[in-house]
Amino acid sequence: MALTNANLREAKKQKNDEFYTRYEDIEAEVMKYREQFKDKVVYLPCDDPAEKKSEFWTFFVDNFDAFGLKKLIATHYEENGKAYKIWIDGDTSNDGFVDDGDAQQEDLQGNGDFRSPECIAIMNECDIVCTNPPFSLFRSFVDIIMKADKKFLIIGNQNAFTYKEIFKLIKENKIWTGYNHPTKFRLEDGTITKKVNGLARWFTNMTTVKCNEEFVLT
Repeated sequence: MALTNANLREAKKQKNDEFYTRYEDIEAEVMKYREQFKDKVVYLPCDDPAEKKSEFWTFFVDNFDAFGLKKLIATHYEENGKAYKIWIDGDTSNDGFVDDGDAQQEDLQGNGDFRSPECIAIMNECDIVCTNPPFSLFRSFVDIIMKADKKFLIIGNQNAFTYKEIFKLIKENKIWTGYNHPTKFRLEDGTITKKVNGLARWFTNMTTVKCNEEFVLT
């Protein structure tokens, strides 16, 4: 199934935002910021590790020790069911490495909506937010991160450049693009979309090489 502008418009219309990020796309981008994650608490607010749908969770668990993370937290949204919080804060099993066996989990009181008071409280605990939020709620998601004054590395539709709220942040040098743009996504049924250039971009306020490049005018 090809991911096109029509697919994204329909997803926004139907609030169907279940486009899952591939491991290799996360790795290609996040590894660029490796040193900036040391001793940090990372929050994944739009993920579902328990059902093995979150490659963000898998990537950060795989690299927990290599990145020197302090803690990894994820919350799962479930509109009509049980939402949960899951976290890892070290090698609790004492087997010499961090993996899913070190994860602890508890139910949330609400449905796990990132706008809920309990998820905002979790965000206030973290240092860096990293996820692929629903494209239809991108403006709201960025607004919450900015109000919480957190570092972030997230994926959004490239059309976010034209949103007046996002453009204002870009103009004020409070948000910029990352190094890559994902060209494939995994659907809920496991299908990998065909390659479509330029539909999604990484957005961040973390330091990139581009931030320190001298722009020579001629």
